[in-house]
Amino acid sequence: MKVLVIGTGGREHALALALSRDPQVTEVHAAPGNPGMTAVATLHPVDPLDGAAVADLASRVGADLVVVGPEAPLVAGVADAVREVGIACFGPSAAAAQIEGSKAFAKQVMASADVPTAMARVCETPEQVADALDTFGPPYVVKDDALAAGKGVVVTEDRQEAVDHAASCDRVVIEEFLDGPEVSLFAITDGSTVLPLQPAQDFKRARDGDEGPNTGGMGAYTPLAWAPDDLVTEVTRRVLVPTVEEMAARGTPFQGLLYAGLALTSRGTKVVEFNARFGDPETQALLSLLRTPLSALLHGAATGSLADVGLPQWHDGAAVTVVVAAEGYPEAPVAGDRIEGLDAANALEGVDVIHAGTKIDEDGALVTSGGRVLSVTAVGADLDEARRRAYAGVDLVEIRGAHHRRDIALSPLR
Repeated sequence: MKVLVIGTGGREHALALALSRDPQVTEVHAAPGNPGMTAVATLHPVDPLDGAAVADLASRVGADLVVVGPEAPLVAGVADAVREVGIACFGPSAAAAQIEGSKAFAKQVMASADVPTAMARVCETPEQVADALDTFGPPYVVKDDALAAGKGVVVTEDRQEAVDHAASCDRVVIEEFLDGPEVSLFAITDGSTVLPLQPAQDFKRARDGDEGPNTGGMGAYTPLAWAPDDLVTEVTRRVLVPTVEEMAARGTPFQGLLYAGLALTSRGTKVVEFNARFGDPETQALLSLLRTPLSALLHGAATGSLADVGLPQWHDGAAVTVVVAAEGYPEAPVAGDRIEGLDAANALEGVDVIHAGTKIDEDGALVTSGGRVLSVTAVGADLDEARRRAYAGVDLVEIRGAHHRRDIALSPLR
């Protein structure tokens, strides 16, 4: 099978890496890709938001499967364009991707499907915002209704900060705060069959102790030994299957990766948000433990044959991902700093360095080009070993002014 991965980030590098190790995959192509992906895929220039260009590239390389990584191309209809030329594509249609593209739409779907979630209001005026903030009280949860690259949510005790964030958006969803730990549960679906992956947990705040501004994610780990034994079964029954059935009933069947961000509250498990694609950085950790060939799951979802694949199987042990971010991230990340030490980190047992915000400069040096520069992912016999290996890799990476959290996956060990 020849596979084309669309995107430039850590999620896409992790997908390409897993596919390159898949015995069913003969060629991996990526577009536009990043420097780290050159070791596992043939890179091609393309505008990932241009559906016609992506479809043309898929035809030219003879792809049997196209995997659209980021949310923006999905919302733009790239998966639709690929399917129109007769090539299997992993990723929902533009209509189905609205479950991430619009927080208000997602709330409508959840209401219709009787999926447990936070009470919420959609607000378009300052008066509506003020009334909603008064109704729900602090901590205030304000979400940009549109795509915001994982950084459109503000959770704060500061009312003025909540008001300012709402004012910076065209439309927001303001909702009640959900207490309890958050868990990410991904499900691969062909629009009918729903196959959940094992749970993971990511860390959104920039600094240790869940302090600092919200980010796209500073690290993740899996599995979650502390999670309820019936969590996957419960969420599949109450959240994932009803949502997929509701999307089909609306005439917009969801094929691809349905990401459920969950809060394990004192009043039961509730959905914080839906995404329409693999999450970053949870994907890096999850794929490093996946035993089932990734191509079988992705192709099964793309072709409506997922029922023939069966539940995903996992390697024993644990995986930890630690994100190394550029100076100034997330407020004003600095670009152009040289990156050293990756070969040494990659050489460590059980470690993979996944690129995200990297590029080759005019002098041929690897430099930073985005906020989350790379993630160091490690597997181990248990969480402690995986964590020690991941941080050993991080400690070998040299980037001026870079920062990372030191407490990823630490709390469950304590």
